[in-house]
Amino acid sequence: MTASARPPNQLLQLLDAADFDLLRPHLATVEMVRKSVLGEAGAALRYVHFPHGGSVSITVGLSEGQMIEVAMLGRDSAVGSGAALADGIAPSDVVVLFPGAASVLEISAFRAVAAASTPFRKLMIRHEQILLAHAQQSLLCNTIHPVEARLARWLLRARDLSDSGILPLTQEALAQMIGVRRNAISLVAHELQRTGIIHYSRGHIEILDLRALQTTACACYAAVKAYHLRLVGTAP
Repeated sequence: MTASARPPNQLLQLLDAADFDLLRPHLATVEMVRKSVLGEAGAALRYVHFPHGGSVSITVGLSEGQMIEVAMLGRDSAVGSGAALADGIAPSDVVVLFPGAASVLEISAFRAVAAASTPFRKLMIRHEQILLAHAQQSLLCNTIHPVEARLARWLLRARDLSDSGILPLTQEALAQMIGVRRNAISLVAHELQRTGIIHYSRGHIEILDLRALQTTACACYAAVKAYHLRLVGTAP
């Protein structure tokens, strides 16, 4: 099977023919439904997902009921691979943010292929390094950067994974993703709309001026993208 005939997940595309042939008998295709839960912190995972499209949000919750996103994954990623290589227990909550298809395989099959193929195992380890970089950069960004820059960074990442400038998002969801109050998102979204960078209507954000949004974003967006490119040679 050629790379172009494989599922449109970048990690699966990177595998050579022999390694993909080890995976292929175990792969199934599913639809990831918006807001569906792929993993709960502390619970055992059954599957590893290789998204074809859409995006998945990895979040950490606090005892007070608050939550914040630590990484957004999509077709450039595998969901649950780190847990599969370790003890099979999800370290964080994993929820579908934007719907899309995904290739899935059971953790036992994933582990068998990782044990049989050194290149596959190394690719998954590099992917976990990228995921750690996302989490670290997100922590840094949410600690020191202004809300406008953080929101722009998040919207750029979401656009990369969705291949669309129109994102179905509420202000409440955006506030949770970057760890701010809803009124802060409302003020920033209003200013971005006033300057013609986005158009916001209830439940939807449309990116109108991509270059201006890139200028507004902090350096975290480009830093993680460059790291991704260096480790696996491709980025969305």
